[in-house]
Amino acid sequence: MNLYPLKFRPIFKQTIWGGNKLREQLHKTLAPENTGESWELSAVAGNVSIAKNGPLAGKDLDFLCKHFGPQLLGEKVCAKTGNDFPLLFKFIDAAKDLSIQVHPADELARARHNCLGKTEMWYVLQADPGARLLSGFQESTAKEEYPSLVQSGEIINRLGCYEVKAGDVFFIPAGRIHAIGAGLVVAEVQQTSDVTYRIYDYHRKGPDGKERQLHTEQALDAIDFSVITEARNRYIARLNQAVPAIQCPFFTVNVLELQGHMHRDLKAQQSFVVYMCAKGQAQLECGGYTLPLQTGETVLVPAQCADCILSAEQAKLLEVYI
Repeated sequence: MNLYPLKFRPIFKQTIWGGNKLREQLHKTLAPENTGESWELSAVAGNVSIAKNGPLAGKDLDFLCKHFGPQLLGEKVCAKTGNDFPLLFKFIDAAKDLSIQVHPADELARARHNCLGKTEMWYVLQADPGARLLSGFQESTAKEEYPSLVQSGEIINRLGCYEVKAGDVFFIPAGRIHAIGAGLVVAEVQQTSDVTYRIYDYHRKGPDGKERQLHTEQALDAIDFSVITEARNRYIARLNQAVPAIQCPFFTVNVLELQGHMHRDLKAQQSFVVYMCAKGQAQLECGGYTLPLQTGETVLVPAQCADCILSAEQAKLLEVYI
């Protein structure tokens, strides 16, 4: 059969730091109270997304990747990752500070967890006044100092702290310590992995009344202690142009400011394409199908039909491919 643009049922994650903005701002009407994450497109074991539109509704992403292979994923992607979907897409609502954490790179993740590492990026959708992100060491820190810095909580003061606004972009390679602060709604693109080492959590208690588990020792081998002078990725949005915000071996993320019509032919990339609607309403036409997109929606365009017309009175989209 000919493939077509696919939407998937969101997978909601309740967290102790989650809020209600995914429901109020991103139209996630079924999200329960204190939802911290909406997994939009996932192949993580136990959390595999299920298609919700068209003839393939009810089929999960694993089935689609294995059944359609390069038609869905693209020849280039299949050559790198086989028939496994390599990325995870999320919307995050941080009503409270997230823990300070780090993710392992591929080699360490495979050795310890038999999975991919976790390089990721953030696109800020909404920021309360004064909201901030932590990313990377802002001053020289020796590996030997790390245990005492964690124990005292002083590690917070060693990290770069960035006050942010809507539209800001941050790249978080595996190994970089980071944290999302309270008052932020963020779109996240990452490798298909759910491995997180929690380093510091403000002595916060979980539902069982005990302080949440830390992974202080495990994190030590994963951390990159390099000093980062600027963690924010700069770009200049241009109307009806795909402006690169992140380009790395794992994914490319473009920002599209859309007004009117825009033709995007990405078949030469030999990759699937994902659009996340960050603002406004848009319409996507490809493969003989027309699909509406509103703020907070995500659509997977198969490699086979990655030749699209996007249209909107005014909208902002993230365009992601490998």
